[in-house]
Amino acid sequence: MEQLLKNIKEAGASNAEVIEVKDITLRPEFRDACKQNSCGKYNTNWGCPPACGTIEDMMAQAQSYPYALVYQTVSLLEDSFDYEGMQEGKKYYNQVTDKVRELFDQKFPEKEPLFLNAGACKVCGRCAKLDEQPCRFPEKRTISMEAYGVDVSNLAKVSGMNYINGQNTVTYFGAILYR
Repeated sequence: MEQLLKNIKEAGASNAEVIEVKDITLRPEFRDACKQNSCGKYNTNWGCPPACGTIEDMMAQAQSYPYALVYQTVSLLEDSFDYEGMQEGKKYYNQVTDKVRELFDQKFPEKEPLFLNAGACKVCGRCAKLDEQPCRFPEKRTISMEAYGVDVSNLAKVSGMNYINGQNTVTYFGAILYR
């Protein structure tokens, strides 16, 4: 696992740590951000509510795993209103996430991982949900941490990471729950 953490950092993650899932705070109210559709993906993506499942089922699923590998990316912004920089930071996070997933799958294919993402699933350019079709790649689908009720601020704390990494930065978190 130590080698994997090192490889994840080499792949571009700012930090990576393993924690116990029992230390992650899961609360239904964190899913309210999904219902408010602040990201615009509610009911339009197989990795987002309501399509991904009920909060009760998802919290129970998450709690069935003993361990979580938590990682983060930190990207610099020109200023706190740099929306384009935030989008570039998210793009970078997605690239790192693809590498993290590949590294984990290569090292531990037997661990039955559950991949939690910062935001909606991005496996397909256009989600099949929009066309009322089944998910094209359910084995690759990622689900947002908020959909599971994860308190990301607390996740950062219990992982020994900063939730806010200074002025003019944007930070994204991902997690892999595993057995």
